[in-house]
Amino acid sequence: MNQVPSEPLKVGDVDIETFSRNVARMVEEGGKALAAYLKPREDGEIKPALADELTGVVKTLGQVADYWLSDPNRAVELQTSLGRAYLDLWASTMKRMTGEPAEPVVKADPRDKRFADPEWSSNQFYDFLKQTYLLSVDWATKLVDEAETLDPHTRQKAEFYVRQIANAMSPSNFVLTNPELMRETLTSNGENLARGMHNLAADIKAGHGELKITQSDPSKFAVGKNLALTPGKVVFQNDLMQLIQYTPTTETVLKTPLLIVPPWINKFYILDLNPEKSYIKWCVDQGLTVFVISWVNPDEHLAQKGFAEYMREGPMAALDTVAAITGEQTAHMIGYCVGGTLLAVTLAYLAATRQNRVASATFFAAQVDFRHAGDLQVFVDEEQISALEQQMNERGYLAGTKMANAFNMLRSNDLIWPYVINNYLKGKTPFPFDLLYWNSDATRMPAANHSFYLRNCYLNNLLSAGKMTIDNVALDLKKVKAPIYNLATREDHIAPAKSVALGCTFFGGPVKFVVSGSGHIAGVVNPPAKQKYQYWTGDTPKNADIDSWMAKAKEHPGSWWPDWIDWIKSLSAETVPPRKPGGDAFKPIEDAPGSYVRVTS
Repeated sequence: MNQVPSEPLKVGDVDIETFSRNVARMVEEGGKALAAYLKPREDGEIKPALADELTGVVKTLGQVADYWLSDPNRAVELQTSLGRAYLDLWASTMKRMTGEPAEPVVKADPRDKRFADPEWSSNQFYDFLKQTYLLSVDWATKLVDEAETLDPHTRQKAEFYVRQIANAMSPSNFVLTNPELMRETLTSNGENLARGMHNLAADIKAGHGELKITQSDPSKFAVGKNLALTPGKVVFQNDLMQLIQYTPTTETVLKTPLLIVPPWINKFYILDLNPEKSYIKWCVDQGLTVFVISWVNPDEHLAQKGFAEYMREGPMAALDTVAAITGEQTAHMIGYCVGGTLLAVTLAYLAATRQNRVASATFFAAQVDFRHAGDLQVFVDEEQISALEQQMNERGYLAGTKMANAFNMLRSNDLIWPYVINNYLKGKTPFPFDLLYWNSDATRMPAANHSFYLRNCYLNNLLSAGKMTIDNVALDLKKVKAPIYNLATREDHIAPAKSVALGCTFFGGPVKFVVSGSGHIAGVVNPPAKQKYQYWTGDTPKNADIDSWMAKAKEHPGSWWPDWIDWIKSLSAETVPPRKPGGDAFKPIEDAPGSYVRVTS
């Protein structure tokens, strides 16, 4: 962290010759960045879509403006409220300039890292900028909150767009209006900006014309070398997945094996980042025979693989393999995020076709009902899905960067703007962080599968309504009688806890609902040895009122993992000798983590 000098640095402290050379370097690197951006567009590899995206933003925010401008009195009141706030700020600033004490008109949230530098408060110029920004954001937020005629979806989109614009326009994102960046620029004679432009050019080149922000030092990680290290073998593969069976580490294992279905939107090794935080390794060490699906990173050749194919060639094919290797006709199953949605579809399909193949089902931050699906709903309406389908049909898949950017935008002040500042304005390399390396290791999605998922789940919410069909089989979650462990995470921005809680009400068998502290990743990947966060248990929810449930729930310190393994063993604690990968039925293909997971986008 930079030390704050007793006196702010001045332009006179700059070595003009060195600064000029760095400006020339910055211009040169800027040319490379522009060339990397333009070339794939000139070659037709990337077709402009910005106009369509901006049209949607303008259309949504236009509806907010229409509400306020439709009534002259309302419009005047709106302008007056902002003007009054600015006048109060100006009066407070004048008092400070004359040496009088003055309380801030508005204060930043103490948790807001953007304004942590002392000069945001001690320097009158930066303090004025900060407060002007905060007042403007509060006013813009109020515009949306109090626009009474907006329908719920338009309101949610407007809130999201206003938040994105506000985050982008923060004075912390610009050299001239950020005291820390100004000090960095003056002390380094502009070298930070030259390095930053080099980083920008490299990221655009790495994204093949799209900006792929580096969130972690990629040179420090490699799958199979310091990520995804749990020993095992690939025992089966098809077009869509490799099935990994892990090498046992205990003298006996539970008779019923475990099959994990991760999301195909990300790679499976979030559950096997390193030995200290690996859920997979922990399960093996608890005496489970663990199988994990590693999804392919698809290209245009798999464009027509839909949800039914993902079910048949994913969990169904995996269950066949698990049964052949272990001799067990049932397995415990886990589904994470969209992998959990696929697991729920598989359970309903098995129930409808009267196949008893699942001993229990565990869901990690997974949704079966999408009424409360959070900010991802911003991207889901008929107009946006149709435009996305047109793009996917041209390529055969959705580019990995598209989904990665959407997820990053949900938390842009954590996952976008800090890296813009660090990489491009400070000119630094991000800190090596395994979780963020995994986050940037994006995967593509076949056109048919992604279209089915968006339309049947997010747009029309057919699964919980009992109106979804797979392979001409009608699905009814009430027919699913297997015991369920349904885990929500309290601060989840992808599968909100209230959405997961409501999902409990659609199954026909016993459901244990658990809420973990933290969010979509850290709330799941929380090894007991770390003694972090906490979890809550209570009665099975009857609705989406998560606040009422939390008020009555029992809080437990630390990880929920031991609670889950106790639940698994309560269903059946019978043990057998450990099973070698592949058994006698399948010859191992290659070592874990396999080759599918190594394919990059």
